Amino acid sequence: MLSGKGSSAAFAPATYSFGENPEHPPELLAAEQAMALVALSHTVIEHQLYSAMLAEIATVGTRVAYLTTRGLMNLTGINGYSTVRRGVTGLVNKLSIERQKVAGHNGGHQPALVYLVFTPEEILARRRAAGLPAYPKGVESEHGALSLGPAVKRVVDGRKLSRREAQVALCCALGLTNAEIGTRLTVSEQTVKFHLRNIFVKFGVKRRAELVSRLFRDGEVS
Repeated sequence: MLSGKGSSAAFAPATYSFGENPEHPPELLAAEQAMALVALSHTVIEHQLYSAMLAEIATVGTRVAYLTTRGLMNLTGINGYSTVRRGVTGLVNKLSIERQKVAGHNGGHQPALVYLVFTPEEILARRRAAGLPAYPKGVESEHGALSLGPAVKRVVDGRKLSRREAQVALCCALGLTNAEIGTRLTVSEQTVKFHLRNIFVKFGVKRRAELVSRLFRDGEVS
């Protein structure tokens, strides 16, 4: 039997996307925002693995994913056992998944390693309960995250920003100067400017005001 509360119960995770449909119900928007915040806290490799695991449990309808390292490589296209293993370790450390053992999976006699996969909302709650930051740098409070909802979704949605670029973009949405962003993210002001140039190119804008306008289009700046 799989250990852990509720780990063997049937589970139907929500489908998470970052669409622009203004008619999405509030509960779906909240789920999308949670997914966006979780995505920003993962590295690119970690989030590829997490997304693959979410898709797997959605397919099988349980809380657990029976995936080998090779299986994760095939699902994600990530090359290298060590890269996948480091990514999985990162997800465990960030409380996004748990490693669990089950006895005799698929008729075998040796315990098999499986992954208990948490929804984005559960991940944020688990981090709070453990006294860990629920949100990435640049979004420091739940109140701030709620006001940044439209910007968070647009940062994550299809722009292919690095995690640091995403953090800088959100700090711009908060109205911070380059110096303030550098202090918050513990990087130099020149590094902030470097990231901003890349962000401008990816969003197709030439200045900070245009970026903020793009982040909050169809929404209101709090």
